[in-house]
Amino acid sequence: MNRPSTIGELKKSGYKVVSVRDEMRKNLIGKIRKNEETFPGIIGYDKTVIPEIKNAVLSRHDFILLGLRGQAKTRILRSLVGLMDEVIPVIESCEVNDNPYKPVCKSCSDKVAQHGDDVKIVWISRDQRYGEKLATPDVTIADLIGDIDPIKAASQRLYYSHEGVIHFGIVPRMNRGIFAINELPDLQPRIQVGLLNIMQEKDIQIRGFPVRIPLDILLVFSANPEDYTNRGNIITPLRDRIDSQIMTHYPKSIDDALAITAQEAWIERDGYKVTIPRYFREIVEQIAFQARESEFVDQKSGVSARIPITCLENLVSNAERRAIAAGETVITPRVCDLPYLLPSMTGKIELVYEGEEEGPINVARNLMGKAVKEVFSKYFPDPLKSRASKSKGEQAREESGGLKDSYYHRVVEWFEKGNKLEVSDDMPSDAYYSELSKVKGLEDLTAKHLKIENPGNKSEVAAAMEFVLDGLHQYSMLAKREVGNVTSYKDMLSSMLNQ
Repeated sequence: MNRPSTIGELKKSGYKVVSVRDEMRKNLIGKIRKNEETFPGIIGYDKTVIPEIKNAVLSRHDFILLGLRGQAKTRILRSLVGLMDEVIPVIESCEVNDNPYKPVCKSCSDKVAQHGDDVKIVWISRDQRYGEKLATPDVTIADLIGDIDPIKAASQRLYYSHEGVIHFGIVPRMNRGIFAINELPDLQPRIQVGLLNIMQEKDIQIRGFPVRIPLDILLVFSANPEDYTNRGNIITPLRDRIDSQIMTHYPKSIDDALAITAQEAWIERDGYKVTIPRYFREIVEQIAFQARESEFVDQKSGVSARIPITCLENLVSNAERRAIAAGETVITPRVCDLPYLLPSMTGKIELVYEGEEEGPINVARNLMGKAVKEVFSKYFPDPLKSRASKSKGEQAREESGGLKDSYYHRVVEWFEKGNKLEVSDDMPSDAYYSELSKVKGLEDLTAKHLKIENPGNKSEVAAAMEFVLDGLHQYSMLAKREVGNVTSYKDMLSSMLNQ
């Protein structure tokens, strides 16, 4: 399709120029009518954040996304470009993407006055109309708005009072588009003041120039609530000019969390088949869920959704390292791989004073244990609750201080006889399965309550069996000890007596 290349041709085509806010509003209405996905890749916000963003766009509002770290704020802002037209016409070589029908900068106004409808136009894509700046203390008004360019004045022989000597900043260069500022409170108050005219009067002034340049721009922001007190503040006049404040949040359901991690985590490894059972994915997600409820974790700082993403990648990598060393082609994670998630956790979780006293490693291990226990309780009966289906022999043993639940009596009984089991993250799959198979009744118990996707894969079956043992440990029915990369399980009572 041949697009108009001059202002005259554009007029003959009947093209109408609308403001960026009206353009986004029109395209959003079209998507709503067609029931199209508005923000692809954004999971868990369908009933909360996304409707509020749609309302802001329909209201033609500047808005701010307010939320803790790792809540997809930047991704949402970048996805706003999908609400703009594919291409729009601008005057050729214009620094501020001038409207061909109504130019605002001096050079384009002079060009149109001199050449009229013969002025050349170009078409720019929606991606070229989105600008973004991370607010840092060193950002200046010149960076955002602009300044006088002495080199331009000298080369073009212009007086400093001439509008042509202005070097435009990133905000006016996004005229007829969207400009986003991330971490707004980090912007110095005197720089925030420079945004006030853009927000309300829709114009900019540079170095006291009497000329005001009106802008057609949508301003959007992101901020972390904790930043209001720790690193900076949003000045009151600017907060007043931001039309809508939208609160983001972490995934509210485990299914949403699983979908986010599956979308973001890199788990495909060349030449290997990666098998990650659902319960393992749930354990990884539960680590973040448990951290968001932990008394040792600073909840004001937040627990980023990046934690389960990097944890899953490290989990797969440890299993991959084992598969490479053992010459295997299937990558399957194990419970004894979980300690290798610590590097993905300790740097991302802010602790309160009590947590610092406990130590980041101990807190992280505690979170992993709680995650295993939570997932175990989803698939298996509670070991501490009595069952009506006990046999008379089982009831007699329970009354004499023995087992508390008939579902697990064979497994626990094997350890009560003085047996001990040792596994490690570097054991080949056959040796790993053989070691776990020594526990009487363990494989039958596992198969009864946990659906194994590939029962022919011994590594996957053995991993599920170790999951059961670790679950029993979390309920204090088995003792567990980790020395180096070796994990051992044994009877709880004998372990206590030895200590």
